[in-house]
Amino acid sequence: MRQLFSNLNLNGDTPVRVQPRLGEWGPRRVPSTTQKKRARLWVAGAFCGAVTALFLLGNFFYKLLMGIS
Repeated sequence: MRQLFSNLNLNGDTPVRVQPRLGEWGPRRVPSTTQKKRARLWVAGAFCGAVTALFLLGNFFYKLLMGIS
């Protein structure tokens, strides 16, 4: 079964010794896989919220112009 999201870990199964500039605790100032997934879900939610808000605003103006209460 395909996963819902792609694997955001670009290093895969490569050993740490062949990954560039990785120290004992990993790279610095690079978002983790969890942070990337969280950001992806937040953006999708914000997009759905914006579309819903625009629909409700259009519905409000439609009813206002048509004289429907």
